[in-house]
Amino acid sequence: MSKLDQLIREALEGEDREIFEETQEYGWFALGLKQFRGKLGWVTWVIMVTQTALFVVGVWCAVHFYQATEVLGAVKWGISMAVAWIIGASLKFSLMPQMQADRILRELKRVELILATRRGE
Repeated sequence: MSKLDQLIREALEGEDREIFEETQEYGWFALGLKQFRGKLGWVTWVIMVTQTALFVVGVWCAVHFYQATEVLGAVKWGISMAVAWIIGASLKFSLMPQMQADRILRELKRVELILATRRGE
């Protein structure tokens, strides 16, 4: 937490402090785990199951790649391994924009709550 956040926390009293505590910023792992809940949580589950399956297929292809005795076999398994891992990584990275959008929406809610309490005074 930054010094500015600490100064804000000390300046707030009562209800304002509660609003500040309720809208605290999530850490990286908490924000990532939050993607598995809510209306679109099922999409995250599908992406992660598919990504895991592609990783396992990539490992299987890697084993065959290293066991290949002919160049053509090694090329076939090597390209298959690379494609599976690249697609799996792309799927996993597709969740990053949603995490950023959730961070921005959380901050907007925080500003709305602060403005609503100021308007009520």
